[in-house]
Amino acid sequence: MESAKPARNFPVVCIGGSAGGLDAYIRLLRHLPADMGAAIVIVNHLRTVATHLHEILPNYTKMPVELITASLLIQPNRVFIIPPQRDLHVREGEFLLEPISKPRGWPDVITVFLRSLTHNWDGRLIAVIVSGFDGDGAAALCGIKEVGGITIAQKPETAGQSDMPESAIASGCIDFILSPEDIAKQIVIIAHAASQK
Repeated sequence: MESAKPARNFPVVCIGGSAGGLDAYIRLLRHLPADMGAAIVIVNHLRTVATHLHEILPNYTKMPVELITASLLIQPNRVFIIPPQRDLHVREGEFLLEPISKPRGWPDVITVFLRSLTHNWDGRLIAVIVSGFDGDGAAALCGIKEVGGITIAQKPETAGQSDMPESAIASGCIDFILSPEDIAKQIVIIAHAASQK
């Protein structure tokens, strides 16, 4: 008997950030209910340093927080954290980790993951770009919109480092420019609308 394929019709929220991102992640997660039916994936673009987000963020959300491992099933009402020095992809409802494809210069792990989602996820996509240096993620935002997804940038004046949100806005493919608290409210509205379909 074949095992049932995992459901892939719930929203996935990718929150991409780097420098100053922790503040945004905390402010956002504090305002997200634990049962809204979406998977939250935090793609922090760190190249060499270890991440401690999976140890810090459980203090600010009732959702389980997991460091992503190979073949981990994507599930709603959870927060997933990208490990350092890895590109993140989605395949058959699971996370796929690969060696980082851009080992020098600024990483593009957010762009890589968002592009994977546009090709391999059936549910609603929400791309959120928060505080960080450089412009990771911006190149994939128009693709998110092309598949019916929603794109959100942190309001630059609320970000510790405004480069990433400003690059996202400059892409011309951002639907909302909001503070982290208002981003959370918008995610809830979108997730609720997706659950009504």
